[in-house]
Amino acid sequence: MRIIRDYTYVTEADRGASVAIGNFDGVHIGHLSVIDQARAAGARSGAPLGILTFEPHPREYFAPDAPPFRLMGREARAHRLEKLGVERLYEINFNAALASLSPREFAQNVIRDGLGLAHVVVGADFCFGKGRAGNAADLQAFGAEMGFGVTIAQLLEGDAGQVSSTAIRRALSDGDPRAAAAMLGHWHRIDGPVVGGEQRGRTLGYPTANMSIEGLHPPKFGVYAVLVDVLDGPHKGQYHGAASLGLRPMFQGEVPNLETFIFDFSGDLYDAPLSVALVDYLRPEETFDGLDSFIAQMDADCARARSILAAL
Repeated sequence: MRIIRDYTYVTEADRGASVAIGNFDGVHIGHLSVIDQARAAGARSGAPLGILTFEPHPREYFAPDAPPFRLMGREARAHRLEKLGVERLYEINFNAALASLSPREFAQNVIRDGLGLAHVVVGADFCFGKGRAGNAADLQAFGAEMGFGVTIAQLLEGDAGQVSSTAIRRALSDGDPRAAAAMLGHWHRIDGPVVGGEQRGRTLGYPTANMSIEGLHPPKFGVYAVLVDVLDGPHKGQYHGAASLGLRPMFQGEVPNLETFIFDFSGDLYDAPLSVALVDYLRPEETFDGLDSFIAQMDADCARARSILAAL
């Protein structure tokens, strides 16, 4: 997969794609429907499959001090899209110049002249241009005028209503990772390198791999049964585990993070890239009378997590 970040400098080989447009946060089943329609449109004309998205997320650009909301970082999104067969990722820099384009200017300068797209697919709720003044019907009209095809994809309904990144965030905030997974089409994952911790877990018999959740929407704080993928290095593979997500009130933590105890594992994972999938919420964060009761609860958490994961 090729990643293109400047729409004003695109090689001829990267023009002419059939793309799905959107933010694709989480790459959920609604996104998959839009991507599949772009794939089908491209197959009819021999055009490569592409994604047109923006970085930073427009919501981050317009409200930089708002609480973190992203379900995944840009690297995790790119990795997921590549696995889906995307050949061109147009990850365009969202800046003041782009934000100031009118809907017509966006269609002409970015889609037609800049990227030279053959076909675009957008959701029925798609808005674009300065002040979100343009809608999907407007884009379809511009396409007919400017020579690129436009498909408007209907929004996907799940068992609990419309599938959206907002609904997935709500499920995660409620401590319901299985409901989030039903909308995502895969487990919600937190990806990143293992960072140095206080190594307190080693002395308790529960060494953990610590990961930052900075910039991501925080799921409900507490303890989870998790699936762990070590993506590279000598310990590359898939494992089961239990993880604590939050502030570690027992030890007066100040910055939320993810601490994962991997079952039946020994080895050094510092700086190793991990992908931790939240499977089930076990309990909220707690404080304990002492280390003995804390360790007893961790024993119980791990036994329960093993049982849950063995049944997958």
